[in-house]
Amino acid sequence: MPDSVKRLTGLGAQVVVEPGAGARARFSDQRYKEAGATLGDPWECDVVVKVASLAAEERDRLGPGQIVAGFLAPADEAAGMRQLADAGVTAYAMEAIPRTTRAQAMDALSSQSNLAGYKAALLAAEQLARVVPMLTTAAGTVPPASVLVLGAGVAGLQALATARRLGARTSAFDVRPEVAEQVESLGATWLDLGVRSEQQGGYARALDDADEARQRDALAAAIARFDAVITTALIPGRPAPLLVTRAAVEGMQPGSVVVDLAAERGGNCELSRLGEVVDHGGVAVVAPVNLAASVPMHASQLYARNVEALLGLVLDDAGALRDDLTDEILLAACVTADLELAR
Repeated sequence: MPDSVKRLTGLGAQVVVEPGAGARARFSDQRYKEAGATLGDPWECDVVVKVASLAAEERDRLGPGQIVAGFLAPADEAAGMRQLADAGVTAYAMEAIPRTTRAQAMDALSSQSNLAGYKAALLAAEQLARVVPMLTTAAGTVPPASVLVLGAGVAGLQALATARRLGARTSAFDVRPEVAEQVESLGATWLDLGVRSEQQGGYARALDDADEARQRDALAAAIARFDAVITTALIPGRPAPLLVTRAAVEGMQPGSVVVDLAAERGGNCELSRLGEVVDHGGVAVVAPVNLAASVPMHASQLYARNVEALLGLVLDDAGALRDDLTDEILLAACVTADLELAR
C-alpha cells in the first residue's frame, strides 16, 4: 500500500513499485509516487515482495544475494525452489510464518484466512435458495437458516461470526476439542462427533484411516440437518482431508449449499471443482479460488502490514539488509538460503 511505502522510505529504504501493481486494490500509481516510491522494474531490487507464487520467468530474473518473499507454495513448487537455491536466492514463504505470539503481526495466512472466512459466509448466503435471518411477516414466519462450519481455525471462526451476524443459527465441528470454547464464545453450537486429534502448530494432526472413515460417516448424518456447510479444514503439507462425501451432499435438501474453502488443496468436499459452482441434485457446491482477493483493498492492507513486519526483521534501522538472518521467525519461513534448500 502507499502507506507502506512511506514507512519503508522512512527507514531509509528505496522502494520500487511495478506500474499497475495496486490497481485492483484501487491504489493508483500516482499515490505510490506521492508516497515516495519509484515506478519501475522491481526485479533488480535487493528484496522482492509479491503475493502469489513465482512464475518461471520471474524465477529466471532473480540472482545471487537477492531476497524474495511471498506465498511461494514450496510444497508444490519443489523444482522452482531448487532453481532459487541454485541461483543463490534467499526465499521466505509467507505461509510458513510460525503461529507464535511474536510472529502474529507477520502471519499473512491468518490475515487472509480471516477475509476468506468472511466471504465464505456471504457466498453461502448468496447461493442459498432461502433467506438467512428469521423473518416475521403477515404471511408467516420464516425460521433462520442453519449453518455448519467444518474446521474452527481462523477462517472457520470468521465464517461462524459472519453467518451469525447475518442471522443464521450456527454450529461448528473440529477434531480439536480445545477450540470448542472459541466456537461457543461466538454463539455457535459445538458439534461433538466423538472424533479427536492432537493439535500441532495451530493445526490438527492427520487422522488415521479408521478415524477418517468414522468422521465422514458421522458428518454425513449430521450435514443433512443444515442449510449451508462451509468447510475450512487444512493440514500443512498435505492434501485437504475429505469431509463431505457425495452421499452427504445427496442427503442435503435442494436449495442448500456447500462452500469449500479447501478446494485449492484438493477440497474437503468430494464434488468440488476448483473455481466452479456445481449443482448436484439442487445442492450448490461452491469451490472458490483465492477468495481473499475478492476484497482486494483490505486483503492488500492486511498483507502489506504482514510484509512490513517481516521486513522489520530483514532490514536494520538504516534500511539496509541485516548481516545476521538467524532470527527464529526467518528461519521458520526460509525455504532457500546459501545455495541449499531450507526445507
